Amino acid sequence: MNRLRPLVAALSATLLLSTVGACGAEGDDGPKNVSAKTAGLGTLTPGVIKVAVQPYAPYTSVQGDKIVGLDGDILNQVAEKLGLKVEPQVTDFAGMLAGVQSRRVDITIGGVAWSADRQKQGLFTDPPYYSPPAMAVRDGRTYRTVDDLEGHDLGTVEGYVWVKSIQSVPGAELHAYPDAQGVFDDLGAGRVDVGFLDPLIIIAAQKERPDLRISTQYLTPPSAAEVEAKPAYAYFQPYQTGFYLPKKADKLEKAISAEIDRMYENGEMSGLVEKYGGDPKQFLVPTADVAAARRGVDRPRDWTPPSVGE
Repeated sequence: MNRLRPLVAALSATLLLSTVGACGAEGDDGPKNVSAKTAGLGTLTPGVIKVAVQPYAPYTSVQGDKIVGLDGDILNQVAEKLGLKVEPQVTDFAGMLAGVQSRRVDITIGGVAWSADRQKQGLFTDPPYYSPPAMAVRDGRTYRTVDDLEGHDLGTVEGYVWVKSIQSVPGAELHAYPDAQGVFDDLGAGRVDVGFLDPLIIIAAQKERPDLRISTQYLTPPSAAEVEAKPAYAYFQPYQTGFYLPKKADKLEKAISAEIDRMYENGEMSGLVEKYGGDPKQFLVPTADVAAARRGVDRPRDWTPPSVGE
């Protein structure tokens, strides 16, 4: 998910998270017989990892007391390795960040984009995946570069950062919608040529609505020179996601990052990406700017981002 979109309704989100969190009384005492190693991770309740999450299938959804979706599956596997019980707390995106920054939850997940500003208020794990610039395109059409988008009707959701990118494309007309459904409807009707949405959303729509006759394509990221000339083009580049934790949760962050790195190495991460229709070469291979952004900021100067290789 392109979670760099503007944050709104932070106060209501905070209240919502507080209310939902109060409903989780069953897990407040935590599991019995928690090992010293698990207790040493420093979660708010020993043996439990409290997760703020916004339903956003197929990345995150809550079914009963379980988080499902790509991010949910990754966290569930990590939590199992660390001996932690996952306890979801449903909120909206503003509430996700607020819950972490006020340390009312242990973590939030769901395509949260790393940024220099966010890392000042919390901790990011190593990237569970990198979100590529995906386009929903009507069958038979091909768009490879930003130049190919010039003069076309381009759609996205109101508030997403692609709004600014689209507005910078010469001759392009922006079509902004309240939700992804509107983008897909107009794309299928031929009123929009390209829709910019999170990749797994497009892939899921292809399967669920074959009548739309759309395909998923990945935009070749603009060059550094193009971004320098038009800064809004930066949002046409891939972004690195991360699980986001409170500032003082350094032991938990390190443990989760280590498990994420192992999932890259043993093929588990590739398997989960493929489960949801993603291409590991698109989702699990970082661009050069990923390391550059974090080295000397919240990672050592010799840090190497996890990757499945070219």
